Amino acid sequence: MVAALAFAGSNLVAADPLTDVQKADGKMHVAAEKSQQKIDRYYDQAQDMLFEYGTTEDQRESLKGYNDYVAGLVADQEATMQAIQADIDYVETLRQGVVPLMFKMVDTLEQFVALDLPFEQESRKFRIDNLKSLLNSADVSLAEKYRLILDAYDIENDYGRFVSATEGKLDVNGNEVLVDFFRLGRVALYAQSLDQKSAWMYDANTKTWNELDGRYLRELTKGIRIARKQGANDLFSLPVPAAEVAQ
Repeated sequence: MVAALAFAGSNLVAADPLTDVQKADGKMHVAAEKSQQKIDRYYDQAQDMLFEYGTTEDQRESLKGYNDYVAGLVADQEATMQAIQADIDYVETLRQGVVPLMFKMVDTLEQFVALDLPFEQESRKFRIDNLKSLLNSADVSLAEKYRLILDAYDIENDYGRFVSATEGKLDVNGNEVLVDFFRLGRVALYAQSLDQKSAWMYDANTKTWNELDGRYLRELTKGIRIARKQGANDLFSLPVPAAEVAQ
């Protein structure tokens, strides 16, 4: 019995280390499993962070592109503003030069009309007086004033390109005679009594009306009818002032 107990005791003693190894191995498996779980969790977190980084990087590139676009717009707007300011400065400089020019243009037009053949005098004088009034008016823009002056010059220019016939009164030796005024552009100005028995031609040098030879009465009548579109275009013969020698 002593021997049997001794043998059994030796088996129990031998079994303890094995159990300890098995327990240690089990703990190692548990620890390894927990470590793997941590690794898996960290890996998943790393993948999520990598994805977020990629998304953030895409957003950064997108924002960078947008910022570059906005910066380009701002730079373009600043350049446009500088150009506009330069235009404003130029307009102000131009205004300072245009205003005296407009006054000079109106004065020159007035002198020209005074020296020109005496036709449409009332309307031409009214146009000039109106321009003078507008130049001193604050209610009319500078551009509108300049446009009206150019319109007046255009009208005066047209007078030199067309013939016209208008009815009016002519002072002949202190007597007012109803006449048809006939103008050949700016070349010559005539007047014919309504009974077509008398005619005169204006002398720009002496500023007087000289009686026209009777042989021109029919020709003058023809010209008046053509100017009024009462007759077909045709040739007619009238005396004209001699051309002045240029000084």
